[in-house]
Amino acid sequence: MKSLSYSEHFILPPDTRAALAKCEHISLVTDEKELFRLCLGGMKDGRRDISYEVSGRGEVKEAELVLCKNGLAVNFTEDYMRRRDPDCMSLADSLPGDKPRFAEKYGLDFEAVRKETLSWLSRQRLVLLPFMAGGPLHGYPSLLICPENAAFFALALGMMQGLVPGERMAEPFEPRSIIYLAPPFRHSHFAGKQAVVHQRGESCHEIFAYNLYPGPSAKKGVFSVLLDIGEGEGWLTNHASAVRCVSPEGKSTVFMHEGASGGGKSEMLEDARPDGEGDMPLARNTLSNGTISIPFGRQSRLISIADDMVLARPDFSDGSGRLSIADGENGWFLRVDGDTAYGSIPRYEKASIHPASPLVFFNIEAAPHSTCLIWEHFMEESGERCSNPRVIIPRSALGCEPAVPAAVDVRSFGVRMPPSTAEKPDYGVMGMLQLVPAALAWLWRLVSPRGYKNPSIGDEDGGARLASEGVGSYWPFCTGSRVKQANLLLEQIYSTPRTLCVLIPNQHIGAYSVGFAGQWLSREYLALRQGRVDYTSLTPARCPLFGFGLSEMELYGHSVPDYLLRPWLQRELGISGYDAGSRILTEYFGKILPLYLTEGLDRRGWAVIDAFLSGASLEDYLRLSPPLPL
Repeated sequence: MKSLSYSEHFILPPDTRAALAKCEHISLVTDEKELFRLCLGGMKDGRRDISYEVSGRGEVKEAELVLCKNGLAVNFTEDYMRRRDPDCMSLADSLPGDKPRFAEKYGLDFEAVRKETLSWLSRQRLVLLPFMAGGPLHGYPSLLICPENAAFFALALGMMQGLVPGERMAEPFEPRSIIYLAPPFRHSHFAGKQAVVHQRGESCHEIFAYNLYPGPSAKKGVFSVLLDIGEGEGWLTNHASAVRCVSPEGKSTVFMHEGASGGGKSEMLEDARPDGEGDMPLARNTLSNGTISIPFGRQSRLISIADDMVLARPDFSDGSGRLSIADGENGWFLRVDGDTAYGSIPRYEKASIHPASPLVFFNIEAAPHSTCLIWEHFMEESGERCSNPRVIIPRSALGCEPAVPAAVDVRSFGVRMPPSTAEKPDYGVMGMLQLVPAALAWLWRLVSPRGYKNPSIGDEDGGARLASEGVGSYWPFCTGSRVKQANLLLEQIYSTPRTLCVLIPNQHIGAYSVGFAGQWLSREYLALRQGRVDYTSLTPARCPLFGFGLSEMELYGHSVPDYLLRPWLQRELGISGYDAGSRILTEYFGKILPLYLTEGLDRRGWAVIDAFLSGASLEDYLRLSPPLPL
């Protein structure tokens, strides 16, 4: 007996409609409580195995679902399934794009696999979940089709993006994107590996998700859809966090923080962590172990705006010459590896322990009917804590600003840096706060370097090896053209000259370990000045890629040591060590940037890259950029 209502109002691809017509049981879900009840089906003593029949293997258990007082805990059978495989994407269409094509990657005909997928789905009990890709206020109508026993996946997606209310379904509903979930195909077709196949069309972007971890499909897959729509319409979804800082004097400053994984996006939303005396532990000398603290005073109040997916549509603009943004999510897929004991991140702990409605936890230990605690990370086969524990928390539970457009005062880019000394020079020589003209801001986003001890990078060279996360740092989940994305970024930066662009290192500044303290101090310094810096306080960095440093940085009447602002002043590093580290970084940029010198690159961008390859000075970059907003 079918339970699908309003079926005549769905505008779907013909083969999708035909598959649904064959299905014996379909639940159209438009309410989160109803979706949670579906998740509980088949539970015994608060537990439920999520298993599928695989040809030639029998029943394969993919995950275990545990009912807790505060939600559902999902733990996968394999360690491999507890994090997103960065190589799982492929394209199965003929539209322009620089990512691997399905037929070349797998040696299979996707049309045949598509037919098998729809045939498999037609034999399952299904959930249809209408949602808004990009959030309830600014998103695009979309649809998830998944087996009923994976209702937790639907719940996770609905919490992140926002369900379409039932009354909306009385009208014609044409999805701009559709996600099809078929978990057993991971084993039957893709040798146990995660596979996410994108088939883009003129009016609908389809995603075939062949694994249960929501990261590459429900999370980054939706990001792919938004990037695809933006590439066609001429706007971007930036990979960033955003926060409004309200100083003790009531001055408001909006920050948007970008960067490759580990670049400090999550930390930009967190309060600084002074000690019990009110001092901020700032730096530790990696050679002498001597420490530096600074009295911190009253820090600004933080109001979160966005965590990961930042919509920057032209219709958001307020005409001020600043970038205008809005959150592209309704709930945040928070990584809580930094919460290792009670009190580590009080804000997330409070929101997750006593939520207003059930949450979904991933890779976190839980016993049936207990309270799932976000610092109890799942132990993997190696005996180590899982490095990717997650919880989905609605924006409303985190005290976020409403998802309406906000104008950005400061656009920062975070970079993980290794320790660097004269004896062992490395690229970790960026000063605590660097101001850069638009041309340099663009170059950093083309390269998006990630590096020192990043969980996404191997341990070669002590974990300090550089790697590029690609244009905008969102390239791993972009289906389109690298050069088109580069052009969109260039236009976005150049057309918003009143937004100040800065670089902020984390982990190390030369010989000093700083963690994220430098990021928090830089945020506070700029918030007290509403994102503006006096030109007389700027000094050119020795490395042109770093733009300007500060000659002094005073916070609440106390000065940051000048050798953290201009690292070549460190006796442990010196000019020779600084210059050697700068060469490592500059040479790496020289390997990545020529990839963009292809047909279709904006002439302004071509001039900037050509200038870099010709050994440009800071003055050259200034001439190629709009005036600094000082």
